[in-house]
Amino acid sequence: MNNEYDYLFKLLLIGDSGVGKSCLLLRFAEDTYTQDYISTIGVDFKIRTIELDGKTIKLQIWDTAGQERFRTITSSYYRGAHGIIIVYDVTDQESFNNVNQWLQEIDRYATSGVMKLLVGNKCDLTDKKVVDYAVAKEYADSRGIKFLETSASESTNVEQAFIVMSKQIKAQMANSQPANTSNGKASVNLSGTSVNAQQGGCC
Repeated sequence: MNNEYDYLFKLLLIGDSGVGKSCLLLRFAEDTYTQDYISTIGVDFKIRTIELDGKTIKLQIWDTAGQERFRTITSSYYRGAHGIIIVYDVTDQESFNNVNQWLQEIDRYATSGVMKLLVGNKCDLTDKKVVDYAVAKEYADSRGIKFLETSASESTNVEQAFIVMSKQIKAQMANSQPANTSNGKASVNLSGTSVNAQQGGCC
């Protein structure tokens, strides 16, 4: 049935309200950008299919609301995610400070072994930048997380961010599939990601 793709990866975008999660998603999924900011109400998702190492991968990318009052709605969407992208705004120190809180949310709600990527968005606003690249990179390295700076408005590293995340998930799948005994991490990789394992899939 779903012969048009080999794998289905569920990705989640999280982070404070206004950091540009929806803009990143629109740029990647539809190659569009708007400066008219509309706060996401609850959760929205878009789909894009990419080619990676000779395989067709369907990415189902969920965009979550950053406002505190929606936290209970979005917590359920952590479950089953293969990769989570934590986004902060390089011109907003508080959004970077809150990354640690978002990582705690991942630990609380997400599947064990989920892949993570830290993204500093709005890197085109160099005159307003307050979070230094080296500081964010050092923080990401200390947590064992890959890190990129992006600009949704100028399409800088947006494609790369989703490719990096997809490569991480695919590599983790390859490592855990032969032996099913790795710290419970196989659950995030082997749960409905292969078309052969789940005919019909989700949209």
